[in-house]
Amino acid sequence: MDVILPIILFSVGLVLIIKGADWLTEGAANIAHHYGIPTIVVGLTIVAVGSSAPEFVVSVISAIQGNADIALGNVVGSNIFNILAIMGVTAIVRPIEAARNNIKYDIPFLMLANLVIAITAFDKYFDPMSKGSDCVSRTDGLLMLCMFAIFMSYTYSIANSPSAATSPSIANTPDSTSSPASAMEAEDTKKGGILRSVLFVIVGLVLLVLGGDWLVDGASGIASQMGLSDSIIALTIVSGGTSAPEMAASVMAAKKGDTAMAVGNIVGSVVFNVFFVLGTAAAIHPLGISGITVFDIIYLLGSSVLLWVLCRFGKHHLTLTRTEGWVMVILAVLYYAVLVINELRP
Repeated sequence: MDVILPIILFSVGLVLIIKGADWLTEGAANIAHHYGIPTIVVGLTIVAVGSSAPEFVVSVISAIQGNADIALGNVVGSNIFNILAIMGVTAIVRPIEAARNNIKYDIPFLMLANLVIAITAFDKYFDPMSKGSDCVSRTDGLLMLCMFAIFMSYTYSIANSPSAATSPSIANTPDSTSSPASAMEAEDTKKGGILRSVLFVIVGLVLLVLGGDWLVDGASGIASQMGLSDSIIALTIVSGGTSAPEMAASVMAAKKGDTAMAVGNIVGSVVFNVFFVLGTAAAIHPLGISGITVFDIIYLLGSSVLLWVLCRFGKHHLTLTRTEGWVMVILAVLYYAVLVINELRP
């Protein structure tokens, strides 16, 4: 019975952060449209932050509470889940036709972001003379935030280039003024006024903070009651739960035939998780490495390389097939199976 309360806290917290992210994004987008902020700016900032808000809130709250295993495990686990599970499921729904920009720029950027985790987390393996312990330091976090600023500048410049409309990439966001949802948002802003949008932002922020706090407490409680480590809970349940918005967005994009958008959503989320989410968490509180192992990092890097290889040199050039999607999903299941088996081994 003792484990019931942590499960309830975790479940309610997850619902709150997903709903809070939805309301925050909707309210902020309406305010932006009301004041004439360009659509591309809205897409690259508000929408990007909104879709990754669950990972951001959980990792930052964990860092504030000094729980490095959940803060770092959430990012590592979410990225593995994004690359293998979400990309795999999306390809099963509809084979993904990657654009040349995806292969040339976007996926390599994803690989770079995950390599940054490896270098910062296990720097002693790259620098034998280093006497420091494994840790994502505050300096590492600040450098990640600088890289995030460069990444945003890059995506903004690509989105505003003449070829952006014909070369889908992580920088491309659909023209929201032409979509039914955006039309409804604009109409909603006229009817409800700016105050309603502000209320959405405030309530969304409250739900995110409250939900993130409950989810972290619930995850730690589940780990304690079941004899599991915080890192295992973060790498599996927490990362899967906070990646739910990305899963829904990618699958829906695939069903509509916009597989390039699905790729952009996944790649953008991975990069955002490393440079902004992990960077902010480490800048707040250095994240010591204890529960995250070399195996996790190698699996993360291997997943990144596998994605690039399948898209670049697969049976069907520039296409991630259903069969390849099943391979990625199976690899994700194997990863989680190994984690659980190793954790339960006497």
